[in-house]
Amino acid sequence: MAPIAVTAPADQVSAPVVKNGTMNGTTTTPASSSSFGPNTCAALHGAKDLRIEERTYTPPTGDEVQIRVRATGLCGSDLHYYLHGRNGDFALQHSMCLGHESAGEIVALGPNVPASASLSVGDRVAIEAGRFCGSCPKCRDGRYNLCKQMRFASSAKTHPHLDGTLQKYMNWPSWLVHKLPANVSLTSAALCEPLSVVLQGIRRSALQPGQSVLVYGAGAVGLLACAAAKASGASFVAAVDIDEGRLAFAAANGWADATYLLPRGAPPAAVEESDARARRTAEDKAAISAAQTSAGSLLQALSTSSGAAGTTTGFATQPAPLDLSSEGFDVVFECTGVPSCVQTGIFATKAGGKVVLIGMGNPVQTLPIGNASLREVDIIGVFRYANTYPIALGLLAGGTLRAAGGGLHAQANAADQADDVEGQGAGRKMGGIENLVSHAYPLKHAVKAFETLANGKDAETGRGVVKVFITDDEP
Repeated sequence: MAPIAVTAPADQVSAPVVKNGTMNGTTTTPASSSSFGPNTCAALHGAKDLRIEERTYTPPTGDEVQIRVRATGLCGSDLHYYLHGRNGDFALQHSMCLGHESAGEIVALGPNVPASASLSVGDRVAIEAGRFCGSCPKCRDGRYNLCKQMRFASSAKTHPHLDGTLQKYMNWPSWLVHKLPANVSLTSAALCEPLSVVLQGIRRSALQPGQSVLVYGAGAVGLLACAAAKASGASFVAAVDIDEGRLAFAAANGWADATYLLPRGAPPAAVEESDARARRTAEDKAAISAAQTSAGSLLQALSTSSGAAGTTTGFATQPAPLDLSSEGFDVVFECTGVPSCVQTGIFATKAGGKVVLIGMGNPVQTLPIGNASLREVDIIGVFRYANTYPIALGLLAGGTLRAAGGGLHAQANAADQADDVEGQGAGRKMGGIENLVSHAYPLKHAVKAFETLANGKDAETGRGVVKVFITDDEP
């Protein structure tokens, strides 16, 4: 972990340094409050009250760097704030800029940025969005994601809230930005934030090469979990979802060896019990029984995976483990938070295996704890991430988890893409994570971006949402 730099008192702070004229210039001059013009941002004032505002430009101070934010992915927590003015128990108490999955370019340095940071104006960086204290026991142990003093960009958990990344210029601690390798794009770098959550889950699961993995949920995080599990050496990766299109997308990028379309079952029948406690017990028993049956059907269906080269995707798929139907998966990544999926995931895990809870769903759930205990199935929680950005960028730069290219791009139809240059079967490279980006809007159209995310598709083309981005390509 990088050392925590201390911001100098106001009377000791000198002007930040910027490159004169362009980001690639060599002359340095002090920045003035009008160097870059006003700071455009998307500030949320309440439920569905997102305003594009022009705020006064503020230069970086102390050990901060100033970043021209170029790419920001929108996630589920952003959407909850937009739709409801809150995310779970965390409600807005004043206006706040949304966004925390971001990357951009350094345009100015505060006067106390240490030389050891090796940061310069013009550097492209990924932004790690959580500001931790660096001195508590959890921080000293390297688990700073559990720091009680954590302030997270675009979260209303702490007051005053810390503005997020949906702004043209963002001042941020130099020890919380990560320089990008030359072959990693700003889009891929912004996706390092949700990828980091997945990598935290992989680390906590102690996933070993050759193990089998089941991913519940094929949204953006679930798709990243599939790709990261493959890149981490999993021998067989299966994806489960209720949306056939998402599963086809996972297969078309080589992120899953097999997929399973979860049936949309009828809601459970009401239990006729006059006593509330007896009724709750009967409902829980019925839910657990249904989950066990569902897990059996899922394992049986996935165990028939042939491992032959995909006739429609061109990727070579790996065969299911011989004991899958009777034993289950080594590791299950649960990315939905839906109680029935968590329940089924436990039954789909082999004895001695692990269920990793990545999805944030119902805070109180009924789980088959007896079954998990008797089979020593570990249930592992994941909250954000710690020390994962260097790993994510290394996977992208080294090609283990490809940064860009290959596979099926969410922004286009399969028929529009002639991507056969990489061969077929075993010679075909896994799709890049940039393929997740299905929609991109400029900051001034942030409301439209959030409405598209909320609707699950855009109004003009009807194309389904995988990942919505807000980008800034202006000079």
